[in-house]
Amino acid sequence: MLTVNPSQTPAEVAVVVQTILRPGLEKAVRSVFSQDFAGRIHLLVGVDTHQGGTALLDRLAADCPARISMTILDPGYSTSRRHGGIYPNAYGGSLRTILSFLANSRLVAYLDDNDWYGADHLSTLVAAIKGRDWAWSGRWLVHPDGSLPICRDEWDSVGTRAGINSGRYGGFVQPSGLMLDKEACHFILPLWSLAAFPDGSGEDRLVFDELHKTLAGAATDRFTCYCTLSDHELGGAHHQTEFAARGLSWVNDPALVARMTGLLAEARAAAGKMDWAAVEASAQSLLSIHPQHAEALFLQGRSRFASGRKGEAIRSLAEACAIDDTHPDWQEAWAAALEDSRRRNEARRIRTGLARRFPGR
Repeated sequence: MLTVNPSQTPAEVAVVVQTILRPGLEKAVRSVFSQDFAGRIHLLVGVDTHQGGTALLDRLAADCPARISMTILDPGYSTSRRHGGIYPNAYGGSLRTILSFLANSRLVAYLDDNDWYGADHLSTLVAAIKGRDWAWSGRWLVHPDGSLPICRDEWDSVGTRAGINSGRYGGFVQPSGLMLDKEACHFILPLWSLAAFPDGSGEDRLVFDELHKTLAGAATDRFTCYCTLSDHELGGAHHQTEFAARGLSWVNDPALVARMTGLLAEARAAAGKMDWAAVEASAQSLLSIHPQHAEALFLQGRSRFASGRKGEAIRSLAEACAIDDTHPDWQEAWAAALEDSRRRNEARRIRTGLARRFPGR
């Protein structure tokens, strides 16, 4: 076990990540590094099996900010029955349970290694859990390629007594959207090691069932975590129905995905030449296929600002940054547009957040 920036003093919040060392782990961990939460964070990363090399862990440990204590637990074997261990959970065995108890914080959030957080995920969960036992956020569903948010999940991981799981399960929240007060949830934590279904999955259903039946929860009413769907999940009947209802036919159409890729390349090239009319045309065509394409909205905002349509530009830039807040240059463009429109307090707030999340930028 390795701990970077150790502290005996409990952190304000902990984040538990179980991993098989997929490439997505880097984005997941760096999203914790760039949280706008002002307090100390204890980040715990537990390795179940090695599908990738450990050099990534070394790199992340070296980059860990001073305000975050990072503990890496790699026992060298899996506790999952699927890999020869004794616990039925096929996706990490007892790791989430162990790391939850090991966390040096009363408040524990969770993050899968192919998901990531928006910048205010932890700060909004901490605000929501005050006076409660657990809290949850909404999520964005992300294409299996791991780069393109599809839409907000408004039907599956949506909390208590809501969505497609309300009748059978009383609702549902995916682990990456949860924060637990582990003193209140002490006897629930072992359920992370179990399974509700024969394939070794469903531990999240067991945990949620206990949370919503026995403890007081609260929602942030924000969509601040990003869940990368597997190909199997993408093709699930409920997701397909909801995508179709929202006109998101590109999700299942490789030709439309290719068309979006081409339009994005055109818009980027036109922006490089400052041909703002061409940028607007390409971005608009792309957004007609995928209305929540973050980079298309950003490029549209730049073109509208250059064309003097400043109010429309601010709206496009704000929406782009709300969907994907990992680009400091996008947020700087948004702040500049606000400042130009004499909305200086809003611009200052964005730049203050940038300075906290990206020190030395």
